[in-house]
Amino acid sequence: MTDADGAAPAVLVERRGNVMVITINRPEARNAVNGAVSIGVGDALDAAQHDDDVRAVVITGAGDRSFCAGADLKAIARRENIYHPQHNEWGFAGYVHHFIDKPTIAAVNGTAFGGGTELALASDLVVAHERAEFGLPEVKRGLIAAAGGVFRIVNQLPRKVAMELLLTGEPITAANAHDWGLINQVVDGSVLDAALTLAARVTVNAPLSVWASKRVAYGVDNGVITDEEAGWQRTLREMSALIRSEDAREGPLAFAEKREPVWKAR
Repeated sequence: MTDADGAAPAVLVERRGNVMVITINRPEARNAVNGAVSIGVGDALDAAQHDDDVRAVVITGAGDRSFCAGADLKAIARRENIYHPQHNEWGFAGYVHHFIDKPTIAAVNGTAFGGGTELALASDLVVAHERAEFGLPEVKRGLIAAAGGVFRIVNQLPRKVAMELLLTGEPITAANAHDWGLINQVVDGSVLDAALTLAARVTVNAPLSVWASKRVAYGVDNGVITDEEAGWQRTLREMSALIRSEDAREGPLAFAEKREPVWKAR
């Protein structure tokens, strides 16, 4: 299947019984998120929310190397909008600030850095291949994990472990992520099959009960996780200041030039 211009679609959506499977389909770009990905993922989630026959959602990446490498820096350099043009409020990939009642499972098939880890943090359950790695390297680029990563990692890991990840920007293995409770399962075979098996254990239950349980567990009012809103506001405030700094320009430039950055703290 291809788009009208002959290119492969950035996102594939299929049904496996009562489970919707969303695949970020940009393996040549390590499944980095651009505008097409945000539109495809966001619209698929919205469709799942309004379809009572969908009882769970699995999100994964194409290929076997990368689940998601975060934002598409080339698209950003071209000044493209990498968010959903009609639903900026859904956040990165149309996913991280887009609450739906249906349980979501991340099938992490490879590396998940930056926004890739933030997609996992935004999911209810996570299954990862044993070679997968997780990390928030934004501090190495003069930025912060602005797609929910800064506050969600602290909520989902012991504080000292989370702070080490945030402040060093260094990754952890799937095995370590499992030991700390960041993910549910580590597998050495198909992560999609493992995620679908986990989904089946969820979807066998009464759907209204599952959806209500998720809303209460997250503290949701009118489709918003109210306890997270302060974190989103703080993130926006800090990121707005950081993005204008010399260091925020230096980080990506040094990365592109394959050299160590020279920080100025301004």
